[in-house]
Amino acid sequence: MDTLTHALSGALLGRALTPSRPATSARLQRWFGPSVPVWQGVTLGFAAAAFPDSDFVLRFVSDLAYLRGHRGVTHSLVMLPFWALLLGWLASLAFGRRDALRRYVLLAAAAIAIHIAGDWITQFGTMLLAPLSDARFGLGSVFIIDLVFSGIIVAGLLASAAVRRSRVPAMAALALLPCWVGLTVVGRSEALAFAHDYAARQGIQARIIDAAPRPASPFNWSVFVFDGTRYHVAHVNTRRSAPLLVTPDDHFVRRFSAPYQPLSLAHWESYEKFGVDAPALAREVWEHPQFGFFRWFAMYPLVYRVETNGAGANAETCVWYRDLRFGFPGRTSVPFRFGMCRAGPGREWALFALDDIAGRAALR
Repeated sequence: MDTLTHALSGALLGRALTPSRPATSARLQRWFGPSVPVWQGVTLGFAAAAFPDSDFVLRFVSDLAYLRGHRGVTHSLVMLPFWALLLGWLASLAFGRRDALRRYVLLAAAAIAIHIAGDWITQFGTMLLAPLSDARFGLGSVFIIDLVFSGIIVAGLLASAAVRRSRVPAMAALALLPCWVGLTVVGRSEALAFAHDYAARQGIQARIIDAAPRPASPFNWSVFVFDGTRYHVAHVNTRRSAPLLVTPDDHFVRRFSAPYQPLSLAHWESYEKFGVDAPALAREVWEHPQFGFFRWFAMYPLVYRVETNGAGANAETCVWYRDLRFGFPGRTSVPFRFGMCRAGPGREWALFALDDIAGRAALR
């Protein structure tokens, strides 16, 4: 999920958890601390929900550090209490309310939790147990930027601003979010059922059958059937009965959605994981100890290309990999391409990243 949507979700949650009128119940104050103004609850919710993405600073360390650490300790349920205490304490200093520390800590914890949940529902997943484990967990049903999901949050905030004395609009918007996620889960189950049926009909002994959410609709999916050496891929809409025709004047949502075909018209493409030009060389790079970070990172790894520059003993060879989950119709660039290069046969391999603008860059 994008950082702005995360921050706005925290603001919405902060509004839902902060009453307009001070609580009079001694029990409530004992459990949650004294009441705070609504603007403080919203502000803290916004900031705390954006906080986990502060791990972008790892980019200043190295690209490799960011790749391995993004959605790590700042997105961890294990570390959540620590971050909540830190942010709650900072809020008590900023707002000059030491007496409301407990309230601020609880608001910060809730905002961080909604950020973690927002990343968990995507396919990229998050390391919930970091630093104890780098295993990634994800529901995998929501695209990384979901306009409806973000729209529900924005609508809830606007309604809350219009009806300032009531928390009902914020609570209603928060209740709608899991309903939308439930719809995406339905779309994912339909896409997986289609992929399983294809594998059975084709007699494929599949090792992996999966589906990746795509933009513009909860029913747009890329489905993957992997038999151990080859990927079978199709881009489908599980509810469409006829192809969606578009013109250059159509809005971008319709243009993004058009490539996803009805299940009956699905076009399957095949990709060899290690390519067809130099599979032995591709395997050598894939199994290299230093390439372990990409084996951990990629869900559907595929050779992007094999390059050879020069001739003889001085020929430089590079093997580049990509991850199929980041490629879909309408996307012109291919992100997260990594590989290894060596200056000649028998030389040591070195890690590199490949970018359309920056070109090749050594990984540190």
